[in-house]
Amino acid sequence: QVQLVESGGGRVQPGGSQRLSCAASGRSVSFATMAWYRQAPGQQRELVAFITNSGNTNYADSVKGRFTISRDNAKNTWYLQMNSLRPEDTAVYYCYANSLVGLQIETYWGQGTQVTVSS
Repeated sequence: QVQLVESGGGRVQPGGSQRLSCAASGRSVSFATMAWYRQAPGQQRELVAFITNSGNTNYADSVKGRFTISRDNAKNTWYLQMNSLRPEDTAVYYCYANSLVGLQIETYWGQGTQVTVSS
């Protein structure tokens, strides 16, 4: 089993910054892609950013220039640095990863961490 655990959520004022972490544990796997999703109340879960094992990154248009995804392979952890936060960034943030196991793609999700941007 692979477990993903997020940390770093909480309440922050508009314009502030916050960093989320996602730590993987359990069965040793090599992740192909690591990502962050978010889901606001009444909305669908959306992809925020991803990073591949080769270091390529991509971002949702709504967070480009404000959020940065990074990873620490030695710690099997990845991060989401969020700057210039806005009230519309309020959501539950989930970390996600996938790996190729044999001929199958396995996917893993964290339990989610709440980020609230409010004054």
